[in-house]
Amino acid sequence: MTDSNLKKSNKRTLVGFVVSDKNDKTIVVRVETLVKHPLLKKYIRRRKKFMAHDPKNECSVGDKVQIIEHRPLSARKRWHLLKIIEKAV
Repeated sequence: MTDSNLKKSNKRTLVGFVVSDKNDKTIVVRVETLVKHPLLKKYIRRRKKFMAHDPKNECSVGDKVQIIEHRPLSARKRWHLLKIIEKAV
């Protein structure tokens, strides 16, 4: 995937942290979003995990990554690794 192809597409991109890399060519990414509570008007942190395709097995636990929507690759894998923003120490 090149950058020119990605700018034209209207696929969702998410940023999160890798929580598992035990599967071959697959990472599990935890994404946090802030949602305003309708009654209390406080912001609540919502967390969701996504399975993403990592073809080169270059991610490790703790990395901050960006993932993009992709066609279904397996029963639960519908995301693809776009880039590693920050490597874990």
